[in-house]
Parts: sequence; structure tokens; C-alpha cells
Amino acid sequence: MIEERKNAKGHQVQMTDRNAIQIHGVTDVLSFDEEGVAVDTVCGMLLLKGSGLHVGRLNLEEGEIAVEGQIDAVTYADGAQQGKTSLFGRLFR
Repeated sequence: MIEERKNAKGHQVQMTDRNAIQIHGVTDVLSFDEEGVAVDTVCGMLLLKGSGLHVGRLNLEEGEIAVEGQIDAVTYADGAQQGKTSLFGRLFR
């Protein structure tokens, strides 16, 4: 099933001047606030960290999200990362 999901649609990330990012291939939004956004994509979980972040556009049918604000980090995470702190705990420190 994971292979079907990866092949269903492409994945693309386009960032402009660290204040805006458009992501294609999004399957779900896991969480978001002004300091972080976590989305599930066809290529795995994608984490954005920054300040003043807000979702400008979201269309899960098309698999697109646009986020604006100061973007400090863009990180892919997978199930291999395990530690004492949860993934969301590390994201929203």
C-alpha cells in the first residue's frame, strides 16, 4: 500500500525566500501552529519549524498546502527515528 501511495502522485517542495513554501503530494496535515507544521506526504512525514507560520492554502484532494511565515527548518522524518522524546515533542520545543 505504501508503494501505491508513493506512485499515486509526485512530491514537490518549493520555497521562496524562507517566508513561503508550497508542498505538493500531501496526504494529511498532522498538526500545525505558529511554530511548526507537520504534514504526511507521499515521501514520508515532512516537518516545518519556524515562527509566525500559518497555512495560507490547503487542498487535500489535490494534495497541496501553502505555508507562510519565517521558515527555519524543513525536515523529513521516518519511523526509524526513535528516542526518549516524541517526534512532535522535538518539533515544538
